[in-house]
Amino acid sequence: MLRTFFRDSLARIVRIKTIQRIIQEELDLSCLKRRPTRCEQYGIVLVLFSYVMGWPAVAFFGFLSVYCKQPLVLVIGGPLVYGASHLVFFAGAYLAGKTYTKTFIKWSIKKAFEKMFAEGDQKLPTDVVKAK
Repeated sequence: MLRTFFRDSLARIVRIKTIQRIIQEELDLSCLKRRPTRCEQYGIVLVLFSYVMGWPAVAFFGFLSVYCKQPLVLVIGGPLVYGASHLVFFAGAYLAGKTYTKTFIKWSIKKAFEKMFAEGDQKLPTDVVKAK
């Protein structure tokens, strides 16, 4: 039942025009080949740091709340640090610039759908795949 739900949801998502366009287009990754500017470098570092501070920090607050026997440490600190990691991610995406961010998001969506369809017994619908 869960497998059917996942397969049907995936089929519906892949029918969205934006997703189809991303899957079909050849991504221009040339912006990733040149050396990033100092501002773009700071943005990339902030994006990577946001992943490091997200769930590991929540897990740390969970451990700390159990160790100190103070559940409010996790109840208050967990969402605060998780929200802060989102703010750091958005700041990094802004600093990295439109070109880096847009290219990375498109690339990750394309690769995710290719991987999801490659692992399952499903193939990408023929009307979505670009005819060669």
